[in-house]
Amino acid sequence: MYNTPLRTKLPRASDRLWLGRSGLRVSPVCIGITESAETVIAAYEEGINFFFVTADLHWPLYAGVRNGLAKLLIGNKARREEIVVGVVSYLDNPLFSALQFNEVVSEVPGLDYVDLMIAGAIANESSFYSRFDSMTQARMVRKHGATALGATFHQRFLALVADQYDLLDISYIRYNSAHPGAQKDLFPLIRSNRSGLIFNFKSVMSRLNQATFDSLNLPQSSWLPDACDHYRFVLSRPEIDGILCSPLQPSEVKRLARALEDSPLTQQEQDYMIWLASLVHAPVLT
Repeated sequence: MYNTPLRTKLPRASDRLWLGRSGLRVSPVCIGITESAETVIAAYEEGINFFFVTADLHWPLYAGVRNGLAKLLIGNKARREEIVVGVVSYLDNPLFSALQFNEVVSEVPGLDYVDLMIAGAIANESSFYSRFDSMTQARMVRKHGATALGATFHQRFLALVADQYDLLDISYIRYNSAHPGAQKDLFPLIRSNRSGLIFNFKSVMSRLNQATFDSLNLPQSSWLPDACDHYRFVLSRPEIDGILCSPLQPSEVKRLARALEDSPLTQQEQDYMIWLASLVHAPVLT
């Protein structure tokens, strides 16, 4: 269906990517929401050094990653310079955004500073430029210590703006088997010489449970993709550099790390997963 060559191998959890022009290097797996601090420890032991935290209404959901980072740093399991921590703010007002970055720093012992400031859920182009300017100014005076800038996008054309003007060190987009539209309106347009990374979120959004799968009465040859298949679906695309994921327990981190040692999905397997999602999310969303 699509002519872009697939990856010959998947990125490994312990790989390192240059985070734009920041001088920082990050793993292709970024850990967000989790239930336990032990999951963060397990991720670090698997070679993952990239972590995602937010404040605002999501604050309770990120207690696990905050506690895990504190255990890494205070317990001397990791030196501060060995990990990269991105903090996202969903507020448009630069003053209040700054308060959220500071809140995370003050609540995580040993964190001391933010590596990556992220503008969350950019709504439109004017908002994007406004928030980019405020983060740039904060970086220039070394507020929060950040050297890298990023944003999360629900509208792919805004990610293209960031790419075309080379504005960000990392952009987070949504792509999964129920939302495959990036194959047509984003991936073919991304510059081959871009410096910023592209990470995915909501990778397992279209995952089906066993009961729903059984209710479809599919041919015997059909198979139910698990969470790791959905991560492999995303990372089989060479335009995607990494994933933001939310493993709840250490065992899920270990399964993900082993899955990334497997091969990329074939085009036939990817098409099957899109077709399967379309049976539940009909028509397939863009």
